[in-house]
Amino acid sequence: MEDFFAALGAAFTPYYLSMVFFGALVGILVGAMPGLSSVMGLTIVLPFTFSIDGTGGIFMLLGVFCGSIYGGSITAILINTPGTANSAATVLDGYPMATKMGQPGRALSISTLASTFGGLFSAVALLGTAPLLARVAMNFASPEYFALAVFGLTIVTRVSSKSIIKSLMGAILGLLFATVGLDLFSGVPRFTFGTVYFTAGIAYIPLMIALYAFSQGLTSAEETAEGMPPPKLMAIRNILPRWDDFRLTLPTMLRSSVIGVIIGAIPGTGGDIAAWVGYNEARRWSKHPEKFGQGSPEGIAAPESANNAISGGALIPLLTMGIPGDAGTAVMLGAFMMHGIVPGPLLFRDQGEFVYTIIVGLFIANVFMCLLGYAGLKLFAKIPAIPAAIMVPLIFILCYVGAFALNNNVDDIYFMIAAGIVAYILLKLEFSMPPIILGLILGGIMEKNLARSLVLSRGSFAIFFTRPISCALMLIAIATLAYPALAWLIRRLKSRQPAETAD
Repeated sequence: MEDFFAALGAAFTPYYLSMVFFGALVGILVGAMPGLSSVMGLTIVLPFTFSIDGTGGIFMLLGVFCGSIYGGSITAILINTPGTANSAATVLDGYPMATKMGQPGRALSISTLASTFGGLFSAVALLGTAPLLARVAMNFASPEYFALAVFGLTIVTRVSSKSIIKSLMGAILGLLFATVGLDLFSGVPRFTFGTVYFTAGIAYIPLMIALYAFSQGLTSAEETAEGMPPPKLMAIRNILPRWDDFRLTLPTMLRSSVIGVIIGAIPGTGGDIAAWVGYNEARRWSKHPEKFGQGSPEGIAAPESANNAISGGALIPLLTMGIPGDAGTAVMLGAFMMHGIVPGPLLFRDQGEFVYTIIVGLFIANVFMCLLGYAGLKLFAKIPAIPAAIMVPLIFILCYVGAFALNNNVDDIYFMIAAGIVAYILLKLEFSMPPIILGLILGGIMEKNLARSLVLSRGSFAIFFTRPISCALMLIAIATLAYPALAWLIRRLKSRQPAETAD
């Protein structure tokens, strides 16, 4: 408890509060702009956090993370276009309430209330579960860490794209990126192509900016070239929450928040999955399911509380085991590592105050998100009307500055542009970006612990199946990859049975 109270004292200082406030403001602005995502906002802001003292940069990223998830609901409700994929389900009832019922302020108020509820609930869940999981993870050795990394990578390839083949290809590409640079044990250069630039490996930050920001900027530029006019917005009046809405949506917010935390804690999932699951469960449990899709308050509260609850849920595996829960926490992992902090069970033992400072920062980020949401909602609602001809060049400028800011190396800009063009082509081919970046991040963990495990077992791979935890994780990973093939085979056998019976 000493670490927790020390974290409270450190977090509630003007310096850290200002960092969270600024991050939440930037996050809402990013989330409220169609075409920009929470991960894109994190990658653009990330390079600038390295010049901030202490954990102020991490606090800023927490603010961006929470604010951008909420900000996507603004455009979902006002112009029927989710600002981020996390808010896609909010469109179903948010837009009808704003247009058919003529209550855009009420819809935005419910969205803000549910987002804050889900975010604070996830922070409480993180505070209660993370230390317990860290104690369990203290018993992990190299085989368990390798199996855990394999498990996390297979889960993300299974749920991050419609095509598991493309997800696997992306994960393999990320693992190949992780082998670039000096070998961890022999010091021999690998895949450096004779250049000094790749000696230290693939640069995380320029690659993240390329995958999540620059490629999306190219996509937005393409849409701008097609001459899409800026949307027309509705007038917003009453934005304060109503007591009857709170009483009606409270059970839904509780249920959806639990769903969001659980889904967020599963590596590879995200707010979009949590939002849809929360929405479907709310409709199933509702006394009036026929009102869903026509402006139901529960239909707004369910996806918004679920997708915001993933913020704390996704931090659970990151802080306790060093495995990102989603693409956003993958960026956070990169930030931790660049700040010299290695997430995992030892983090709770060696830097307990830092861990609790992050948890307290998550609480503060959600509170500022709520205050900014209600205070500046009428202003934020005008963001989608900003012409793309202004926003797209601004995105590219931030990408260039962000790639250059970390090392003051112009080669980082060249690499970012090249990787961004490749990422744009991959997006056109419907590839998913999270497997690539997680493959890069987890590749080093996998290689290091694989080598150590083989040394312990004298070259026998059986070590991964003779230890209970690593065996369970490996079997789950294998089952996850094999499930689509088995399901296809079962469907084929079932489809052939009637024909054989007829013969």
